Amino acid sequence: MTLQQEINKRKTFGIISHPDAGKTTLTEKLLLFGGAIQIAGAVKSNKITKTATSDFMEIEKQRGISVATSVMSFHYKDKIVNILDTPGHKDFAEDTYRTLTAVDSVILVIDSVKGVEEQTRKLMQVCRMRSTPVIVFINKLDREGRDPFDLLEELEKELSISVRPLSWPIGMGKTFKGVYLMYNHSLNLFEASKTKRTDEVVTLKGIDDPQLPALIGEKASEQLAHDIEFVEELYEPFDPAMYQEGLLAPVFFGSAVNNFGVKELLDTFVELAPGPRARPTNVREVEPLEPKFSGFVFKIHANLDPNHRDRIAFLRVCSGKFERNKFFNHVRLHKNLRFNNPYNFMAQSKSIIEEAYPGDVVGLYDTGNFKIGDTLTEGEEIMFMGIPSFSPEIFKEVINTDPMKTKQLEKGIEQLTDEGVAQLFRQQPGNRKYIGTVGELQFEVIQHRLKHEYNASCRFDNVQFHKACWMTGPTTALNDFCKYKQKEIVLDKDGNRVFLAQTPYVLRMARENNPEITFHETSEFKVGIG
Repeated sequence: MTLQQEINKRKTFGIISHPDAGKTTLTEKLLLFGGAIQIAGAVKSNKITKTATSDFMEIEKQRGISVATSVMSFHYKDKIVNILDTPGHKDFAEDTYRTLTAVDSVILVIDSVKGVEEQTRKLMQVCRMRSTPVIVFINKLDREGRDPFDLLEELEKELSISVRPLSWPIGMGKTFKGVYLMYNHSLNLFEASKTKRTDEVVTLKGIDDPQLPALIGEKASEQLAHDIEFVEELYEPFDPAMYQEGLLAPVFFGSAVNNFGVKELLDTFVELAPGPRARPTNVREVEPLEPKFSGFVFKIHANLDPNHRDRIAFLRVCSGKFERNKFFNHVRLHKNLRFNNPYNFMAQSKSIIEEAYPGDVVGLYDTGNFKIGDTLTEGEEIMFMGIPSFSPEIFKEVINTDPMKTKQLEKGIEQLTDEGVAQLFRQQPGNRKYIGTVGELQFEVIQHRLKHEYNASCRFDNVQFHKACWMTGPTTALNDFCKYKQKEIVLDKDGNRVFLAQTPYVLRMARENNPEITFHETSEFKVGIG
């Protein structure tokens, strides 16, 4: 099979949502309809009996939330589908933002009861920045939710994107009977089944088909005809090109927990969603069809299997062909590495692969060579861009509570912050360690994992910092500023000097008094993004 044919088969996407919108459940049901699993486990917050396939960290199972991005692959029709299930919780937003750099499109899950929520807006801003194509799945139609037209209007207004429904719900809550597919005039009638797939599809000649009242009732049939007529008047016909450009979002309705509307979402996705796309580097754009391999690390996860203390770097293949046991150039370290056991993933189960193509996500066993954003190539000195660290919002000092386990604590803090869920800053002299995060929950996760994976313990003391700013400017000016602000200067994991501003006023005065220094709120300052 040619490189072009391999690329055409790949569909790599992320699933994003506000917490509790049903994102992880939808991921599971896509796997169910894709034939990757046979029975799904229902995810219920804090009361999990069978945990979701994609939630494999112990703390995720306890709390019923996803805190790490899971990677899953399966075959569907003639395509290879790669799903990246992202954390919904806002405290893990940075992991989600980075994951969005590794996908070619997105499915956005909306709760039909709550509509557009805060985290939804933030995630869509990231998608809009990159012109990422988005499909919307309005979930939980088995509950009494909001009017579908009101939801569509809110989506356009709040997310600044045009929408076009491709399916339409018949009833809601107790009266929910299924969905009508406008693009092929078929009716999907489902029984409520939380674990098994159902495929009862009735093909109609159109909304006026005489079968319809007999199938769903006279009243529901009249309401559906009225709704479809209104949709056709209100919305422009669906344009696949506008979707591919990230300007128009097709909308589907359903209930992931009961399997309503999932199959048509998947069928349309594999037909419409873009394949692997070009990726920017600090030198040029890399096209998937280029014969030489390149890829970047967007996530690192320590102790994926607690029994083996392994550390996996997740690599997105961008061009050419990745091959097992072949030497590739680690651009940052300027050294060649080869990988004996590259993996692909079905949630926590791994299988060794011989090769991978653009769009694929490969798990590389890592002994400490990788950091998030690292690039592998067949020799070219390029670095993929768009994978920055953002300034944390909460800062705490790490205090060792068991001096006998100092080495374990050091190793644990190093490895867990390598994963990107938090940032580590060191202050010299004294080797004080500060951890910065987007939210409080990350500290709980770090503490839990230090105890259970590294047998180490610590406490986190609050410290008053407003922003972490990376700095660029003339060496003399930087040295003078760092000497003057010694107590607020720390080093990040790459040895870059960072200014921890205590208040917005302090940061504003630092900028006004040091015009030759640029203070960046993301780490991607080397290419002027900040």
